[in-house]
Amino acid sequence: MQENSWQENDSCYNELEDINFLLEDLSESAEELTKDFFDGQEGRRRKSALVLFGIWLGVIGLHLVTWGIWVVAILAALLWWQALRVMKADPLVHCPQAKLNIQLPETLETDEAILPTVSLVVAAKNEEGVIGRLAKALCQQDYPADRLEVWIIDDNSSDRTPQVLTQLQQEYPQLRVVRRQAGASGGKSGALNQILAKTKGEIIAVFDADATVAIDLVQQVVPLFSQKSIGAVQVRKDIVNWADNFWTRGQKSEMALDSYFQQQRISLGGLGELRGNGQFVRRTALEGCGGWNEQTITDDLDLTIRLHLYSWDIGFLLTPAVGEEGVTNIKALWHQRNRWAEGGYQRYLDYWRLLASNKMGWGKTIDLLSFMVIQYLLPAAAIPDLLMALILRHAPLLAPMSALTLVLPLVGIFTGLRRINASIDNGQDVDTRQDKAPIPFWLELRQSIGGMIYLFHWIPIMASVTARMSVRPKRLKWVKTVHSGGD
Repeated sequence: MQENSWQENDSCYNELEDINFLLEDLSESAEELTKDFFDGQEGRRRKSALVLFGIWLGVIGLHLVTWGIWVVAILAALLWWQALRVMKADPLVHCPQAKLNIQLPETLETDEAILPTVSLVVAAKNEEGVIGRLAKALCQQDYPADRLEVWIIDDNSSDRTPQVLTQLQQEYPQLRVVRRQAGASGGKSGALNQILAKTKGEIIAVFDADATVAIDLVQQVVPLFSQKSIGAVQVRKDIVNWADNFWTRGQKSEMALDSYFQQQRISLGGLGELRGNGQFVRRTALEGCGGWNEQTITDDLDLTIRLHLYSWDIGFLLTPAVGEEGVTNIKALWHQRNRWAEGGYQRYLDYWRLLASNKMGWGKTIDLLSFMVIQYLLPAAAIPDLLMALILRHAPLLAPMSALTLVLPLVGIFTGLRRINASIDNGQDVDTRQDKAPIPFWLELRQSIGGMIYLFHWIPIMASVTARMSVRPKRLKWVKTVHSGGD
């Protein structure tokens, strides 16, 4: 075995103890909360069923009482008020520029001795088509070699991934490989927890195997950690195969919308969120809140909540982006988005007591609550609302609130695309377009409308997830997305 390769059985990291510590530290009723968190699938199912029952009962009740329309009007007014605050926020005015990095920072020029050490980590399983490209890009980062290390976890691959990594280790001595055995627990979270004790970096960066990264990515992210409140930074994600078809073009618009929401929410003192691929986390923040949670199917969204509960902020880097492959058909998209939606919903169920007790502060709590209502509760409420409207022969009662799910994404996609295109036109980001001319306004608008149509698939996904979790919780597993390695 090579000097920079390890087997999995020498890890002593226990992530469940640390998550338990988080709950004990943040709650006065530690024993009750710990039991509530670790009652597992059954606990989530009971809570999901209770929420769904409450939604149906509440919507039906609002249809049957004369003052129901006034309750809806007040709730709609509150949601629209919050949405207008989000849309009106100016990231360059309301928060420090370094926190959002709307403009590319100057080249990093400082004493190398005081630069933080950075560990770049990739968890890979059967990724022979893409892992070589990413490993080379990470090893060639424009950052002092003695302050950078690259770790790749081969999660018992059955293709040529081990051979590719062995060959790359001959070329790049800084490349370290850990090989997991069959049956290793915890999925991606387990793999990341296993490697954490071996890494030396003050900042831990996580990438998916299909990521494409700019040579100066680490150099651009590190300055954002000069703010002591920043516990993590998420790099904007982009779709490298966006031109393939309607679904990949829609995913590009979706990533633009996500970058818009990240910037606007952070500027209002709301939540910045991690997205897995291209996330950088301060080691002290990561270890302080318990590492990666192996009891969730979306480790990034779960870690987001725990970082904010521990009073850390999450920053966002607009340029350069981290590229990834978008799924190319509706079946793969449906499965992937269902997993994302379920993982996002799980965090509300797992940490609801801490969230309800306002541990994060009013700005973040209101922000999280409003997006929970828009993303999860409104799609679930649309079904009983429509049924009661048909039975009573009048318009859907929740229409004023549902309209928000059309207006806010359309504005977000359009603005997000304009910001990204502006960064490309100004030479701040890589231009992957065949036509290098600036994109006209009408084309950005057409792309936004197409992206809005694409986003309609989230409505049945959100509604089905809230219903399914109340009946049959999803089995925890690391879902494999096939990567072709194409441009």
